[in-house]
Amino acid sequence: MGVNRTPLIAGNWKMNLDHLQAIAFVQKLAWTLKDAKHEDGSVEVAVFPPYTDLRAVQTLLDADKIAFALGAQDLSAHDSGAYTGEISGAFLSKLDCAYVIIGHSERRQYHAETDEVVAAKVQAALRHGLVPVICVGETAEDLETHGASAVPVGQLEVALESVPADADIVVAYEPVWAIGSGQAATPEQAQDVCAKLRDVVAAKLGADAAERTRVLYGGSVKSGNIASFMREPDVDGALVGGASLLVDEFAAIIRYQKHVGV
Repeated sequence: MGVNRTPLIAGNWKMNLDHLQAIAFVQKLAWTLKDAKHEDGSVEVAVFPPYTDLRAVQTLLDADKIAFALGAQDLSAHDSGAYTGEISGAFLSKLDCAYVIIGHSERRQYHAETDEVVAAKVQAALRHGLVPVICVGETAEDLETHGASAVPVGQLEVALESVPADADIVVAYEPVWAIGSGQAATPEQAQDVCAKLRDVVAAKLGADAAERTRVLYGGSVKSGNIASFMREPDVDGALVGGASLLVDEFAAIIRYQKHVGV
């Protein structure tokens, strides 16, 4: 992991937990982490609840001064208008969201989001002061046909079109073949792709941007393998799915530095 990049452990709850469950979860996680290193700024923690939970979680984080960042799972490419069911980046900004996930594999698969749609959503996030967590990755078929990095590299190149060099972004490599399978990529595989993605950032936005941009790994991340990923120089954190819904497991992922001395 880059020495000048604060690691980011992000929990994507997907379509889980209502707002009451969300409050209880965040309270328990904060209590579990009360003496964890993230409180001194060495690890940043972010939670990405469903839209209906955001206000409740925001209020709790603010009232209890809990040091978690808040993020949304998606946003509209449009700022306002007749777009029933969509959520504007302006709304997320008013809820003090710091981050928004864009281009998650499930959005690409189930909602037919193209690279161009992802690029438009990146622009929408930046217009409203949100940090886009740009997800890229390959399916098992892509892996066999094109190799491990070709598809995510191409996806990121499109997503970064028209992004200014000083923009704050996060890139998340999520091999689709590993998500929810229990079979993560090896640390060496993750490092290889994450390094190539950092090269894309350098080519598009410049060397300074590449140095400061955090590149996360996502795909069957758990407490038993997080440390091995974090030892890699171009892996700056994790986008955690199912394991982020288990308080003790997610807390152990966040505390990887403490329990293994990385």
